[in-house]
Amino acid sequence: MTPRASFSTTPRSTSPTSSSSASTRSTSAPRPKRSASSLPSPRPRPRRTRARTQRRTPPSSQRDFRSLKDPGSLPQESRLTATLAQLAELTGAALRGDPATEISGVAGLHNARPGDIALAADPRYLSRVAKTAASALVVGKTFDVATTPLPLLIADDPTRAFEAIADRFCPRAEEPTPGIHPTAVVAPDAELGPGVAIQAHCVVESGAAIGAGTVLRPLVFVGRGARIGAKCLLHPHVAVLDRCIVGDRVILHSGVVIGADGYGYETRDGVHHKIPQRGIVEIGSDVEIGANSTVDRARYGRTIVGPGTKIDNLVMVAHNVVIGDHCLLVGQCGLAGSAVLGRYVTVAAQAGIAGHIEIGDRAVVGATAAVMRPVAPGQTVLGSPAQDIEKERLCLVLHQKLPDFAQRLRELTMTVEQLSEKVKRLEAATEDDRERR
Repeated sequence: MTPRASFSTTPRSTSPTSSSSASTRSTSAPRPKRSASSLPSPRPRPRRTRARTQRRTPPSSQRDFRSLKDPGSLPQESRLTATLAQLAELTGAALRGDPATEISGVAGLHNARPGDIALAADPRYLSRVAKTAASALVVGKTFDVATTPLPLLIADDPTRAFEAIADRFCPRAEEPTPGIHPTAVVAPDAELGPGVAIQAHCVVESGAAIGAGTVLRPLVFVGRGARIGAKCLLHPHVAVLDRCIVGDRVILHSGVVIGADGYGYETRDGVHHKIPQRGIVEIGSDVEIGANSTVDRARYGRTIVGPGTKIDNLVMVAHNVVIGDHCLLVGQCGLAGSAVLGRYVTVAAQAGIAGHIEIGDRAVVGATAAVMRPVAPGQTVLGSPAQDIEKERLCLVLHQKLPDFAQRLRELTMTVEQLSEKVKRLEAATEDDRERR
C-alpha cells in the first residue's frame, strides 16, 4: 500500500531575510491599532460566471411513445395493412360489410382507433360496441349483427380468429440464434441437444441435460443433474436447482425458482432444526409458470406439477405437493406441504390450501378462500374457512343484513322492556285491589 505523504506544519521561508525580518518584528514595539474607518475597504471579488451549455436531450425522451399500431407513429413504408377480405380468408370467418375495408392494427373496443379491428366476444363488453372507434369487429355466430353497422368477421371461434389477426399485425419475437454465448458457463459434461440457445451469463452445471431447441435467456441457472426437456423457454433469472426435472415445451418466467428447499423444521429443546429436503421437483410438459413463483423440492420423493398446468405470478407450491393435469393456479395462491390437487382444479387468487388436504377433480377454490378440509370433485368452495359456495353466499347475504337485524333487535328489546314495565304496573295495581278488598 502506498504510504500517505506527511505534511510539515512549519511555515516555509520565502527568502533568506525572512527569518531575520521576522525576528526584528518580534522584538520591536507593538504596532498601534487602526480604527475601522482607517482600514482600506476590501476589493470586491469578481463574480465568477460559468458559461452555460445547452443541455442535450437524452435520446429516450426524443422518441415518440405512441402505439406502434398508430398510423401516425410509423413511416408509411413500414405500416402493415390488410383488407377485410384478406383477413376473412386468413381466419376462415364469414364477412359482413365492405370487403375492401383497410385494417392496419388490432385493439380493444375501448381504445380502438380508425383502422383497427377489435374483438367483441365477451358479453360483458358488448355495451362498448356502440361507442368504439374501430373500423371492424371480430364476433361470434351468436352476435346480434343488428346492433352495429360496422363491418364484421363472424367466426366459429372469435378468440382464435382474433389471435390469428393479431399475429398478422404484431409478429412474435424472432427465435434466438442457437449457440452458447461467450459469457455463459457450461460444464464440459453437460448434455445439450441440437438447436439449444444459451444466452449471456447463464450457468449450466455438471451433469445437467437440456433438450433440443430449448432457450435459456440471460442469467438462467441450471443446477447439477437437472434435466430440461425440448423446446422450453426459460426467461431471465430462472433457477432450476439440482436434480430437478422439467418436461417439454415448458415456459418459466423471470424469477421462477424450481427446487428450493421445502419449509421443514423440527423443534428440539426450544431450537428450530432444519430438516434436510432430499427430494426433487418434477414439472410436466406444456406447463407455464409465472414470474416470481416457486415450487419447493420434496423432503423425500417428488413435488409434482402435472402436464398442461398453468401457474400465475407469485404462487407458492410447497414440498411434496402433487398438482394434477391441466390445473389453473391464480396469482398469490399458496399450497401447503403435501396438498394434493386432482385434474382440472382451479385455485383462484390469494386462496390458501392447508397441508395434507385433497382437492377433487374439477373442483374450484374461490378467491381468498382458506381450505381446511377436503373438497369433493366438482365442488366449488368459498370463504374462510372455506365451505360450499351456496352456504357461503347465504352467509354473505345474512352478513349484509346484520345492521338491519341489529336495529330490529334493539327495537324489539325496547318493546319488551316497555311491555315488562306495563306488566309490573298491572301486577302492582292488582295487588292493591286485593288488599283493599
